[in-house]
Amino acid sequence: MESGAADKASTHFGFEQVAEHDKAGRVAAVFDSVADRYDLMNDLMSGGLHRLWKRFAVSQSGVRPGARVLDVAGGTGDMARTLARRAGKAGEVWLTDINLSMLHRGRARAQDAGVLLPTLACNAEALPFESEYFECVSVGFGLRNMTNKSQALAEMRRVLKPGGRLLVLEFSRVREAVKPWYDFYSFQLIPRLGKWITGDEQSYRYLAESIRMHPDQESLKKLIQAAGFDQVEYFNLTMGVVALHVGVKY
Repeated sequence: MESGAADKASTHFGFEQVAEHDKAGRVAAVFDSVADRYDLMNDLMSGGLHRLWKRFAVSQSGVRPGARVLDVAGGTGDMARTLARRAGKAGEVWLTDINLSMLHRGRARAQDAGVLLPTLACNAEALPFESEYFECVSVGFGLRNMTNKSQALAEMRRVLKPGGRLLVLEFSRVREAVKPWYDFYSFQLIPRLGKWITGDEQSYRYLAESIRMHPDQESLKKLIQAAGFDQVEYFNLTMGVVALHVGVKY
């Protein structure tokens, strides 16, 4: 259970401590609020770099034509669409998310791009798929919003075939040299940009805070290993703003 030392039934929502059973609902409210402008905000906040980060993640997936792939917390579907192109017509790539607003947006974008993506609303901590079904499971910028990361990672391992690969693309710890600039950008500029573009400053303040509460590169590596993955390695991207962790199930 992920919790504060004093209260075993609490977890973090940004810098705030909340009851574990309340977090999913509060995260859902964040993404319901920003879903319509989510893709535009991603482009503005990252200067388009998020597209390169996702392409790099897919390049490390090992996905081949005919593969079965699960994209967890896939939101508006950037990763899933790219993975589907790799898996080809003989492949099977599922786009899943706990949030219906994001999932509807992702399904619409896939249809507009001419990509067939089966979609399913589900909780990453209780995946409704049979064990050892997928060759690859990916989660891009979603793990930090999950209440119990260890349980979610265990579920991702369960649905992977032996030899299957896990991809975790997530914001991480930047190099010390750029930390003051990054903090100013995260806590001063991003919330204001969120207010201007989406009318919701608080949701983007939460997103900035959630990054700081997420495990750093080494801590996440250990968490993935503890979930039963081998050959766990990570790649720092853009001076550690983002890290891609890769693990293999044996």
